[in-house]
Amino acid sequence: MKTSVQLKKPYGTGTFSRIRNARYLGWEDAFDVEFEDGLCFLEPHRGIRQANRISDKAVPVCVEVDKELGSHFRVIYDTAEVAEVSWAFVRELPPADTPTQPRRRQCMTRLMATASRRKV
Repeated sequence: MKTSVQLKKPYGTGTFSRIRNARYLGWEDAFDVEFEDGLCFLEPHRGIRQANRISDKAVPVCVEVDKELGSHFRVIYDTAEVAEVSWAFVRELPPADTPTQPRRRQCMTRLMATASRRKV
């Protein structure tokens, strides 16, 4: 089912709302995240696992919402790995791919070339 309203906002433009509840749904292999403003999102487990570099064999044991701030929730796995998920990860779209990584490599290459010229 497609909706005409995009609930996830572009990266950096989402509005903060405290997380009220988060739970893991095993049959969906996803997390149900409920916010205080009434919005609910079904966030795929695969995305959280990739973002936090959690092993594929790890199984969620506990989901804890930060009650003090309400800004994130933690997923504790049976392998003692921990994933922390921010409100923005759930409510916003991922950032567009930017060419920052290749640019860094070019800068490092220039820096090393300049340093090697100075030694000669």
